[in-house]
Amino acid sequence: MRILVFDSIMEGPIIKVNRSKTGGDFSLRVKNLTFAYLKDPVLQDVDFVLEKEAVGLLGPNGSGKTTLLRCLLGQVPLKPGQVGVLGYDMAHHARLARAGLGWMPERGGIIPGMSGVGLVAYMGELSGMPARDAMQRAHEVLHYVGLADERYRKCEDYSQGMKQRLKLAQGLVHDPDWLFLDEPTSGLDPRGRVSILELIRDLAWNKDLGVILSTHLLADVEAVCKEILVLKKGRLMSRQTVNAGSREVRQVFEVEGFGNEEAFLAGLKGIGAEISVDGRLYLVVLDLARLTGKTPDEAGAEGFDTAVGVNAILGVASRNDFALRRLRRQPISLADEFYKMVEA
Repeated sequence: MRILVFDSIMEGPIIKVNRSKTGGDFSLRVKNLTFAYLKDPVLQDVDFVLEKEAVGLLGPNGSGKTTLLRCLLGQVPLKPGQVGVLGYDMAHHARLARAGLGWMPERGGIIPGMSGVGLVAYMGELSGMPARDAMQRAHEVLHYVGLADERYRKCEDYSQGMKQRLKLAQGLVHDPDWLFLDEPTSGLDPRGRVSILELIRDLAWNKDLGVILSTHLLADVEAVCKEILVLKKGRLMSRQTVNAGSREVRQVFEVEGFGNEEAFLAGLKGIGAEISVDGRLYLVVLDLARLTGKTPDEAGAEGFDTAVGVNAILGVASRNDFALRRLRRQPISLADEFYKMVEA
């Protein structure tokens, strides 16, 4: 574990290596998790294991994202063996595990009448910190999130962006191993949204915090996360890296050039390409399984290398006297992939 020490005269936290307060297991483990508040299940047969990194939790409204976070926090009754956090079974030892968890809820988190620093210090005390240490830590984390100059103001007078930063500080005050964020950019203007995402990315990528970012904003996930989990109607529909589309079996290439177009297009069709026209570009769809002779199962988790398609197109162009001005794989938007999964 890294202990984040925030120095009020520093740009950000210094990282010191130390033993985790909850032990050496930093994983989140969910096994056959089915949960219902009343009769109909909100989560159904959810399974995954996460190591400490930046993970996006995506899904349409009502898909079970917030409920899954509550299960990971031990805020709802669970059966033994369903959820393990930092080495603890959340059915029996949720309080011990929460010592290593930070939580930034979408709603709430503000107590009228308290100053920003007073509220953050209070949350530190609730996590078990001595009052003096909690107050010192509150000053440090508020400096980190950009609220040092506003820390004595009543928190109900904060703008929406300041309230989101304040909730982030509350989640950091006790130095967690994982930080759970539920719609952290909700209600923010573009500048405030970018600022919050920069802080979250810094924590996940540079400060060794595990982060789960629950949101419906795909651009937020692309800006912060390395991996995504997609929920639909309480089921885990997909788990993949953010750039997983670059390893798919069918890939689209943008091609532009000059020369013997007729022979070039015939050559592409000869290797099984599907071709369409978009302005001056040819959009060439190649089946990389056909080109490599491998099935998707044989390709395994690594998938198919884009270079296979690039080399195939270069070969056709060379054989048919066609000079290429442009050849690149067409970027796949995470939005496209997401909507394919949730609308299927």
